Amino acid sequence: MAGPLREKALAALPFGLTGAQLRSLSEIDRDMASDERMLRLLQGDVGSGKTVVAFLAMLNAVESGAQAALMAPTEILARQHHATIAPLAAAVGVRVALLTGRDSGKARDALLASLAAGGIDILIGTHALISEDVDYRDLAFAVVDEQHRFGVHQRMSLSAKGERADILVMTATPIPRTLLLAHYGDLDASRLDEKPANRKPIDTRVLPLERLEDVYPAIRRAIGEGARVYWVCPLVEESAETDLAAATERHADLAKRFPHKVGLVHGRLPGKERDATMKRFAAGDVSILVATTVIEVGVDVPEATVMVVEHAERFGLAQLHQLRGRVGRGERASTCLLLYQGPLGETAKARLAILRESEDGFRIAEEDLRLRGGGDALGARQSGMPEFRLADLATQAELLPLAGDDAKLILEKDPALESPRGQAVRTLLYLFERDEGVRLLRSG
Repeated sequence: MAGPLREKALAALPFGLTGAQLRSLSEIDRDMASDERMLRLLQGDVGSGKTVVAFLAMLNAVESGAQAALMAPTEILARQHHATIAPLAAAVGVRVALLTGRDSGKARDALLASLAAGGIDILIGTHALISEDVDYRDLAFAVVDEQHRFGVHQRMSLSAKGERADILVMTATPIPRTLLLAHYGDLDASRLDEKPANRKPIDTRVLPLERLEDVYPAIRRAIGEGARVYWVCPLVEESAETDLAAATERHADLAKRFPHKVGLVHGRLPGKERDATMKRFAAGDVSILVATTVIEVGVDVPEATVMVVEHAERFGLAQLHQLRGRVGRGERASTCLLLYQGPLGETAKARLAILRESEDGFRIAEEDLRLRGGGDALGARQSGMPEFRLADLATQAELLPLAGDDAKLILEKDPALESPRGQAVRTLLYLFERDEGVRLLRSG
């Protein structure tokens, strides 16, 4: 299905695609060529190249004379996607625009008029993409990044902007196959399980907080060589107030040790102030960025080669892996320091050990499931994963593919659940208080 636009884009890329990227593109192409509307999940570990795959898939829609859109949950991520896609789009003559909630007035009006007239091929942005006054001339392909951050209605609101627009949802959270089937059973899934060949391994070290004083000289040497440092403050009892206090305290301490070189970002900062600090960090005016866990620190800064996480024992495996992925994006070797408060329990020891041993997000996710068990699959801060009344994901994973195939067969053969077996399924739905499933079937 790849046309001249994709061929030009591939030629413009400074690297070749991985086997996983090529496989995922082939699966997406097949879906887009089908008469049925695509609903596919693109799951990729940190740095696996999801944005490039999404862009190359968008070109299918542009090639046919239609439009594509990419919606991200935060302005930071939307701008990061735009920064990645815009140069590639310019190289192949595709018109790209960015729309966020901050845009207003005549500039916004002009952008929307161009979009409605077909003057924009790809629109990238935040929730602003689904505002009532945003009209596309012909939206055929919709991408939703970090889809767990959006509700189903928001996802569908974007696709409803077009006539049966194909939908690609993306997640950077490594999910075990077991949970993938359980949580995303309504989606076909493509998996980017390879990283680009030019990615260097990250040296992950685990240190007790008692050795904090040993960290400062290492930080001073790193920034003296032009490196940049992320310093993530601990999660304390799920409280934004205590998160903020911990970050402010650490920022003050570091600012005394490294005058004029430390910035602070947290969820309560106004957008412009946060962006300004991020830009100073990316430009090197600020060498150390202190951050809370309540915001995305997803700006791609290749010079950032050190990640320090305080009280690493309080974080989940998936979250630690995501934070570590913020470094190791440039040509220089990177280090991740996980500082813990002892004594550690057996589970905390196992968590930190697997991070020291592996950078494979999928292996880490499987270990996370094993350590936590099926009852609390991903923890309170990453809620949304299903809990089952009878099945235990940790010990009965092999039943999920069978259940999924059976459910698909029922919907194909008896979508209204009118046969004797269908009536039995209805009874089970009611017994397990899943009445909404029956109502959805009735509504089509």
